[in-house]
Amino acid sequence: MSEPAANPAATSFPAPTISLPLGLPVVRTYSGALVLLEIIFGGLVWILVASSNVPVPLLQGWVMFVSVTSFFMSSAYLTLLITGLADRINTDWNFLDVFYHFLAVLFYFAAFVLEAAVTAANGGAYVTILPNSTETVMCIPYPHSNVFTVMSGKQYSINVAATIFSFVVTLCYGCSMIMGFKRWRA
Repeated sequence: MSEPAANPAATSFPAPTISLPLGLPVVRTYSGALVLLEIIFGGLVWILVASSNVPVPLLQGWVMFVSVTSFFMSSAYLTLLITGLADRINTDWNFLDVFYHFLAVLFYFAAFVLEAAVTAANGGAYVTILPNSTETVMCIPYPHSNVFTVMSGKQYSINVAATIFSFVVTLCYGCSMIMGFKRWRA
């Protein structure tokens, strides 16, 4: 008995679809440079939110989740491109690039809005130490919204920087998504 001939269509896979160069030249492209900026500014958002006193843990927990997850996913994506392993994984990398950056834009925009809300909710409360006393007095004006935070000047500055950097990362992910969409449609 002879074995049936192997069907070439069943044993071979199409080549992976990727239009970015592999190896270190990927960093010289606009897309590679934007992913590198996403990693740098995303790490800064992560550090700034972690170093603040987290006045509203529920809101800033989402910002932390988004920044940490996106930092590691972008790092893994860039590592796959630099090491050339993306060529060995059979998938449409151009579509995955657009899909990942689309999700990252949505998540980071939500994180930016929440971080801006926490920063803007600082109602101008301040703590003063009474003269000739060990007691302190907290002056709290009437809150203008449902969220009210009390931050020191340092915490407020850190939250402003985190808000700005989260917006910059949102822009980087948006530009990467648009560039990936152009490659995917080409």
